[in-house]
Amino acid sequence: MNQLTRNSVLQFTLALLIGFGLGLAYSWLLSPVTYVDAHPALLRADFKDQYRIIIAASYAANKDLPRAQARLNLLGDVDPVSELSAQAQRMLATGETFEKARPLAQLATDLQQGYVGEPFTPTPFPTFNTPNAQFTSASTETETQPEISEEATFTPAAPTVFFEQTPLIPLAQETLTPRPTFTPTAGPGDPFALVSQETICDPGMSKVMQFMLLDSRHDQIAGAEIVVTWNQGEDRFFTGLKPELGNGYADFTMEADTVYNIRVVTGGAFVPDVRAPVCTDPNGVNFPGGILLTFQQP
Repeated sequence: MNQLTRNSVLQFTLALLIGFGLGLAYSWLLSPVTYVDAHPALLRADFKDQYRIIIAASYAANKDLPRAQARLNLLGDVDPVSELSAQAQRMLATGETFEKARPLAQLATDLQQGYVGEPFTPTPFPTFNTPNAQFTSASTETETQPEISEEATFTPAAPTVFFEQTPLIPLAQETLTPRPTFTPTAGPGDPFALVSQETICDPGMSKVMQFMLLDSRHDQIAGAEIVVTWNQGEDRFFTGLKPELGNGYADFTMEADTVYNIRVVTGGAFVPDVRAPVCTDPNGVNFPGGILLTFQQP
């Protein structure tokens, strides 16, 4: 290769490098690419999580299930119910409060069932305030009593109304429950019922309490909240967090010689006094087994 050829190659390479550098400077600094009205399916994973939180909060306010479904479809998730349940569990695992994760779980449950479910907490009772009405009736008495003496005959009616209304407030029930953070209420459909309790004598599933929740059509239900309590504490989790095992599947690790109480929040099913069974391996050695609890709507 002669000198002229080498100079031509060098100049061509230098021109390419200069053009490449100028192109990068123009695209990154002078006129960078900006996305306007991008489709939600193109969002990053953490931005999709924020999008689902907004959708769940909007649904908790207006209870418009078709609109929430349409908004979730924009994210392009293969299984929106599993994504909502998994995100709710991630929030609890990272220390988020249960109140923040509850709208996601409620939306997942309602999408799975196909109808708007009742909220977990009956809010009308705490907001009902009878003393305000009593104060209004008292002020009416003070204003009208000097003018017409017969107004006094109407005063017993007001206490009678409040006497009939106050038993609606379940104060006695709340004081009896050890953890009155919420009251399990059944949704519009039938409540869950325990249909089977199987002992699993598999060493690989030792001390594992498994749950399977089904609707009346034997379809698995994701996003249903389960509460397990024992003397030392309480644990809450949702079905559908392990989609490879089923949308209605959930599990919990037990301790030997510990009695557990199980409650399915949606539907109010309650199973007391559950403990790890005793199994025997082929060598005659005892070990704690597992349990499979199946709940179904009638």
